[in-house]
Amino acid sequence: MPRTRIHENSAVPWWRTAVIYQVYIRSFADGNGDGVGDIAGLRARLPYLKELGVDAVWITPWYPSPMADGGYDVTDFRAIDPVFGTLAEGEEMIAEAHALGVRVVLDLVPNHTSDQHPWFVEALGAAPGSPERERYHFRDGRGPDGAQPPNDWRSRFGGSAWTRVTEPDGTPGQWYLHLFSPEQPDLNWAHRDVRSEFESILRFWFDRGVDGFRIDVASGLVKDPALPDIGIPEDAVFEEGPWKDGHPHWNQEGLHEIYQSWRKIAESYAGDRVFCAEANSRDDQTARYLGSDELHTAFNFAFLKSPWEFKSIREVIDRSVSSLAEVGAPATWVLSNHDVTRHVTRYGRRDTTQDLYRTDHGHSDRDLGTRRARAAALLMLALPGSSYLYQGEELGLWEVEDLPDEALRDPLWGRSGHTVRGRDGSRVPLPWSGSESPFGFARRGSEPPWLPQPAEWEKFSAQFQSGTPGSMLELYRAALRLRSEQPGFDSGTLRWLDAPEGVLSFERSPVLRCAVNFSEEPFPLPRTWGVLLSSDRITGGLLPTDTTVWLWGGGASRA
Repeated sequence: MPRTRIHENSAVPWWRTAVIYQVYIRSFADGNGDGVGDIAGLRARLPYLKELGVDAVWITPWYPSPMADGGYDVTDFRAIDPVFGTLAEGEEMIAEAHALGVRVVLDLVPNHTSDQHPWFVEALGAAPGSPERERYHFRDGRGPDGAQPPNDWRSRFGGSAWTRVTEPDGTPGQWYLHLFSPEQPDLNWAHRDVRSEFESILRFWFDRGVDGFRIDVASGLVKDPALPDIGIPEDAVFEEGPWKDGHPHWNQEGLHEIYQSWRKIAESYAGDRVFCAEANSRDDQTARYLGSDELHTAFNFAFLKSPWEFKSIREVIDRSVSSLAEVGAPATWVLSNHDVTRHVTRYGRRDTTQDLYRTDHGHSDRDLGTRRARAAALLMLALPGSSYLYQGEELGLWEVEDLPDEALRDPLWGRSGHTVRGRDGSRVPLPWSGSESPFGFARRGSEPPWLPQPAEWEKFSAQFQSGTPGSMLELYRAALRLRSEQPGFDSGTLRWLDAPEGVLSFERSPVLRCAVNFSEEPFPLPRTWGVLLSSDRITGGLLPTDTTVWLWGGGASRA
């Protein structure tokens, strides 16, 4: 029977409590056998997502791209790359998802284009100071011969954020800005063409039924026109930059006008269209993007990066909920995505802090990491607001850290001088079924998956886990079913309860509670409360270490 969701037909917009599943499309499912995931594969797996119980699917960039950075270098924002399918297939997929009650959110990449985008090709063929170059950030170099970059800004992928071009006459010329790879030149958001172009792109996809956008690099579009030096060490990857007030390319004031105009466009369409910002900022800075006249939600990077530690996680939850409540926005919660180490691996290390850029992460205890990942999933799904799941976390997949060097595709690998292996380990194609690669990612006899899969994934496939009591997949299915049906999960409230040091205990309603044991001692559960769901076995009424439980009580029915 179709499940009845507690928020159906309510006045609460869907995105305030949604569970959104991230599809890294290259690695989700391959429908045509070329070794790369595509729309055909996604369409075939939509019933799986429906059965899992998610409210929406977020699809990473499917636009035409040279794939210098996994599709985040776009040549045409109004089309779909042939490797993934056609625009017609995309429209059919959106309609099929909607028929199943699953909404569709696309990735939007407004900070930069591909260096093969028509605009940038025109800019390279034009003279310094031309209108074509004004759409990007072209500047003369420093020094008597202009051989030094215009400032000290650093690329997120390592090295300078500036690349010098060769002018049409063959002479060394100006430099262009790229906060990421040289193949991703930054757009100039002070230019009217850029603003009108992206407003048109939003309407193009909204007209095709898309329910919203995740905004890539949302805090970095606007740059200080003076392009001042930042004064950071040359070898720094500017993780600390976004946290500083007055940073010349993070959290600039001009962003708010842009997002206010986008909000008006979204509200001109029916059906609660939504924006989610990738804004790697302080809580108070992130909150400024949200509210009734700007963006709807923003990723919670503080929660994603937090170590598996009682005080840290309690502090992040308190800070997130309180800062966003001031602007009337819901918190979002996320444990992994395509840009970070999968949390099963991270939680199995001595240092459980999320840090992609370290070169020596240390040994990971997979059993410990899995136990903590199960507990973290139930904690995340019990918190008020919306949650994002990264494909494969519901299968308990870990970071593949032994990919052959020659298989690595992430530009971080090359730009770091082969010291940072990058994000490919979190992007390995999913195991769906079978006893050997490609594990149902594609049909037998197809091209090998674009990244090799571990042989151990045989027992982590969706088919192997489906219907198996205690599996990670069945834990997620049960959690999402209860979250959608159980009164209390639809409220925006959280009240902390008294508990020993090392135990998080909170109430979502008078009859719904959650407890997480970070301590080394078992925690006695209240006898008058029944267990709805637990991340691991509970015996004798004691909550074990690294375990989360959902409780119901007060004499109320569970149904």
